[in-house]
Amino acid sequence: MKFLRPFFLVAFASTALAADPIKVGEYASLTGKEASFGQSSHKGLVLAFEEINAAGGVLGQPFELLTEDNQTKPGESATAAKKLIARDKVIALLGEVSSGRSLEAAPIAQANKIPMIAPAATNPKVTQTGSYIFRVCFIDPFQGTVMAKFAKDDLHAKRVAILSSVSNAYSVGLAKYFRETFVASGGEVVAEKNFSEGDKDFRAQLTAVKAENAEAVFVPSYYTEAALIVRQARDLGITVPFFGGDGWEAPQLLEIGGAALDGCYYSTHFSPQNQAPVVQEFVKKFKARWNDETPDAFGALGYDSAYVLADAIKRAGTTEGPKLRAALAATRNFAGVTGITTIDANRDASKPAAILAIKDGKLSFYKTVAP
Repeated sequence: MKFLRPFFLVAFASTALAADPIKVGEYASLTGKEASFGQSSHKGLVLAFEEINAAGGVLGQPFELLTEDNQTKPGESATAAKKLIARDKVIALLGEVSSGRSLEAAPIAQANKIPMIAPAATNPKVTQTGSYIFRVCFIDPFQGTVMAKFAKDDLHAKRVAILSSVSNAYSVGLAKYFRETFVASGGEVVAEKNFSEGDKDFRAQLTAVKAENAEAVFVPSYYTEAALIVRQARDLGITVPFFGGDGWEAPQLLEIGGAALDGCYYSTHFSPQNQAPVVQEFVKKFKARWNDETPDAFGALGYDSAYVLADAIKRAGTTEGPKLRAALAATRNFAGVTGITTIDANRDASKPAAILAIKDGKLSFYKTVAP
C-alpha cells in the first residue's frame, strides 16, 4: 500500500491488463477510535480485488481501489465521498461499516448518481437515502429481533436492562428494535440507561441496573464501550449475562474486556468457525494475505461487497451509474462468504445472523439464526 496525498491508493493492475482501471472509492475508519472496523473491511476489499484482477479483471479492465481514511471523525466521511467522486472520478463507493458515517456519505453518492454499497451499516435509514444506496448485510430490525428472541429463548430472561448510546444512530436503532420485540413477546425492560460515545465511566448507569435485578443486560454499542461496561459491571458484582450486536465485533473487545466477558454473547454476520467450504477457503486466503490474521465479520462483508460490485458490473456490461445501479438492484442469490445475498426492493440484503459466545477469553460459534 502506498500513501499518496491524503488518501491510500491500492492498485491491483495485472501486467496482462493494459486497459484503463475501474476506479472504486472506499471511505473507512483506518485510524481513530473505531479503526478496527475500517481496517478489517479494507483488508477484505483488498483481497477480493486482488483476486478479481488476477483472474482478468472485469470487462477486460483491472480494479483500482482509492481509499480515504475518515479517522472515525464526524463529517470526514462526507468530505471523503466528495473527494472520491469529484477528484478521483470513482464509479462506485464502498463504505462504511458504521451506520452514522454511512449516513454522512450516502446523500452525496445519491446526488451524484454514484452507486454506494455499505458492507456493514445496519441502520434502515442508510438505504432509505435513495435508489443508489445498497448494503450487503442484514439490518437492525432483524438483528434486534434475533437478540430479543435469544434473550427470551436461550438466556431464559424475562427481565432485561438496556444500556445504549444516545449519540450513535446504530445504538439507538438497535435498542428500539430489541425493546419492541422483547416487550411484545412478554418480556419486561426493567431499566433503560443512556451514555455517549467516548464515555469511560458507566458506574452510575450500572448501579441503577443492578437495583432493578435484571436477568440480562443488552448493550447495543461499539466494542470499546461494551468492554468497559462489562468490566465495570463485574466490579460492581453484576454477574448476569451481557449481550450485544455486531458493534462488539473487534479483537479489542477481548483485549479490553478480558475475563469479565466470559458468559457474554453478541450477534454478527459471519463466523470463521463455520465449516462451510466457501468460508474455510476464505479464511485460508485471508490468513495467507494478512500475516495469519483470522477474518472477522467486517473483513468478510468487505470481501463480499467487492464481489457483489464486480458481479453487477459484469451483468451491466458497463460502469455507467444508472445501468450499474439497475444491475445492483437486480442482484439475486449471490453466493458469498457471509451467505446468499439477494437485494430486495429497499436495496437491503436478507442474511442470516451468527451468534457468538465468549468463554475462557475466546469466541466460539453458538448458533445461526435465519431471517
